[in-house]
Amino acid sequence: MGRRLAFNATLLIASIFGTAVGAAQSWITVCWLYLFLGFGIGGNIPVDGALFLEFLPNASSQLLTLLSAWWPVGQLVASLLGWAFMGTHFAPDKGWRYFLYAMGSLTFTIFIYRSFFFKFYESPKFLLSQGRQSEAVAVIHGIAYRNKTTTWLTEEILNEIGGDLEATAGPTLTPSQVLRRKLASFSTKRIGPLFATKKLGLNTALLWFCWITIGLGYPLFNSFLPQYLAKGESASGEPVSIQETYRNYAIASVTGVPGSLLACYTVEVAFIGRKGTMATATLLSAIFLFLFTSTHSAAYQLAFASILSFFQNIMYGVLYAYTPEVFPAPSRGTGTGISSLLNRIGGLCAPIIAANIPVGNPNDPILGSGGLILAAFVAMLFLTIETRGRQIL
Repeated sequence: MGRRLAFNATLLIASIFGTAVGAAQSWITVCWLYLFLGFGIGGNIPVDGALFLEFLPNASSQLLTLLSAWWPVGQLVASLLGWAFMGTHFAPDKGWRYFLYAMGSLTFTIFIYRSFFFKFYESPKFLLSQGRQSEAVAVIHGIAYRNKTTTWLTEEILNEIGGDLEATAGPTLTPSQVLRRKLASFSTKRIGPLFATKKLGLNTALLWFCWITIGLGYPLFNSFLPQYLAKGESASGEPVSIQETYRNYAIASVTGVPGSLLACYTVEVAFIGRKGTMATATLLSAIFLFLFTSTHSAAYQLAFASILSFFQNIMYGVLYAYTPEVFPAPSRGTGTGISSLLNRIGGLCAPIIAANIPVGNPNDPILGSGGLILAAFVAMLFLTIETRGRQIL
């Protein structure tokens, strides 16, 4: 299938089912449509990081962290649309539908642009791993042309380096035959290379632990943030209005953008790197989660939520960039895919846990979130691989 097709197809799936949710007429239908929406989103996230990394020169690998700046930008757009449709004069039974129509339409527009108006190349590393050397060379020449330069690489030179595959090449397979062969050959052998050495195996296990704990802890707070903000009290002691709730949510979203920009710099600083930046931001995220529960003041809660958004976007941004960097190219898709799967499993469990926490202390989900993020911080301290300045294979 390749990176390019998976990248575009999952975005299309997300746009179609995201828009369809807005037209759902029953709760069961909403749940089923969200299932397929999550399938599209969950399939897109691990692909774009790996694809972006495989086009970057090694000296510019920190730009993968900068890519994560689009995450808080997207969150800001979503919060502004939520404020516009659900925090204003629209009827409660209509506002959420208009919000989903807007988000689905925006996603579909992006799919159309990057599918038909933006020249999008397949990953050369993926093509080489499939023995498609001539296509990989063509991609390199295409990239050079787009950047108004030239390249010395030819198929002959590549064959001298890696061997000529024509003598051993098998018959050309149809897409359906390729799919059947891939499914038939699927086994735990695809996971084995992620534990090829003791150092890599320990790092993989700890990294996956971070993904599932953060995947559970992050939505325990962030998915319910508008509800937590709505429970705050203004300076006069009055409850916070719906308009103020979504306004505060938008403000908190804004502060995430500079977090990703700062992370892009600190990941390349000696003695800090990826691990130091990620661990520090994770620890501070846990601290401010606990501080959020210490007050009922809407002003203080907004301040803590804004600072938390800043550090959480550093945490997630570096984790998102570090993960594909740490896995070797042949296993990168498997490693990042399992990371995303664990993250989504955590995200799936979060609302179930939040809904079943006994009524008593409304801060229990937030305290649980802080504990999980703190556990991820401890795991990060024992990661064995630092990718700053390392050749990404």
